[in-house]
Amino acid sequence: MSEAARQESAARSSREIRAALDHPVIDADGHIIEFLPAVRDFLVEEGGRELASAFDEVLGAAGKLDALSVDERRAMGLFKLTWWPYPAENSLDRATGMLPGLLYDRLDEFGIDYAVLYPTMGLTAMSLDQPDLRGASIRAFNRCAAEMFEPYADRLTPIAMIPMYTPEEAIAELEYCTSELGLKAVLLNGLVYRPLVEDGPRGARWVDAFGPESPYDYDPVWAKCVELGVAPTFHSSAMGFGSRMSQSNYVFNHIGNFAQAGEATCRTMVMNGVPDRFPELRCAFLEGGVAWAANLYSDLIGHFEKRGVPGVHAYDPDRIDRELVRTLFEQHGSPRFKKHLDELEEGLGHLSGPGLFQDDFERSGIRRAEDVKTIFERNFRFGCEADDPMNAVGFDRRINPMQAQIRAIFSSDIGHWDVTDMNETVEEAWELVDDGLITKDDFRDFTFANAATMWAEAMPDFFAGTVVEGAVAELGAG
Repeated sequence: MSEAARQESAARSSREIRAALDHPVIDADGHIIEFLPAVRDFLVEEGGRELASAFDEVLGAAGKLDALSVDERRAMGLFKLTWWPYPAENSLDRATGMLPGLLYDRLDEFGIDYAVLYPTMGLTAMSLDQPDLRGASIRAFNRCAAEMFEPYADRLTPIAMIPMYTPEEAIAELEYCTSELGLKAVLLNGLVYRPLVEDGPRGARWVDAFGPESPYDYDPVWAKCVELGVAPTFHSSAMGFGSRMSQSNYVFNHIGNFAQAGEATCRTMVMNGVPDRFPELRCAFLEGGVAWAANLYSDLIGHFEKRGVPGVHAYDPDRIDRELVRTLFEQHGSPRFKKHLDELEEGLGHLSGPGLFQDDFERSGIRRAEDVKTIFERNFRFGCEADDPMNAVGFDRRINPMQAQIRAIFSSDIGHWDVTDMNETVEEAWELVDDGLITKDDFRDFTFANAATMWAEAMPDFFAGTVVEGAVAELGAG
């Protein structure tokens, strides 16, 4: 079969799958491949030619870093970056990622009714240390996306990038993008890499996930999201910390990195009580799948039952029946144990001294295990690439405690190397139904309802004027 015939077959398959459904398909995470000359026009307007050149230098640095030796990269706290990240041989897909009009025209081929689109090179802007360069470049990418996609708003929605280095800059960009640009979907940093010391080495960083240890209180950001009706999404990378610091192998760094980053942000939000204080907040953690979320959900319940109040008091050293323990030592202890019976208290006192108790779940607002289920089903969504077989875990109520659905949402990831053919993503997602791992109702939740309710519950008119408006209204969301 020729490449053209193969693509047509895949396209027909995706179209047929969509035609047989009684619901639309929402792509919760596709990607723009930005045409930088167009972005640069806005960057010059925002920061001048000098800042535009500085951003060009940042993007061009990857090639220079490749020339460094492994030892040089290690000394600088650098890791192997992405290479060959976009479609090439499939040139039609490459152009589709760059041209909003072409993407719009091909959506029916893909079996997709409506798509929310994320940046690619723009993600670099969100991690820049220099506040002026970060602010100007983010603003430029946001303005460019708003202008490019405005004619296609009934089926395509670009996100607004929101920097999170300080609450003030996050709130300022949230207000600008919603009121001035009319953007309604947002992407926030899930993590910020902060220097251990000012002007210290590049590798000397710590990871701020906006918990109690953060230098800033981020509650005003969550409050502003609720006020504006936007659902924050997170698309952060964990490459560059922990074990993902290979100086020579990108794949080694990439595997599992989105899951690790999403888990860090999600776990922090739960333990810091963000869903408890802001029950109206809706969030999504993208491109890491749902298996990690099911594991975190189960772990949180398990830890709460044993380490939350009142369960943790089972480990209170004051509750030890010392007479019973002494008797058991006398009955069952070897001579060497019995020799030290007068030192029994020392043996019982390890990590059990006075003043150690704290309620680790106090800030979370979790008072019973069912609260964890409420948070995961009400507040959170988890973006899953179409070809990930572990997507089924989110829908398996047999294994998720309290028969929870961990709310996976379909994410095509079109535009990136993960997708070799844009026509195949819906087909790949449907394989879980063909294989008997999820039901047709699960597929409806996966490709439509879970994403639709997230955005509509945050902003009731999110889908107004779109091709999926009627179907979303029938869900009763908002």
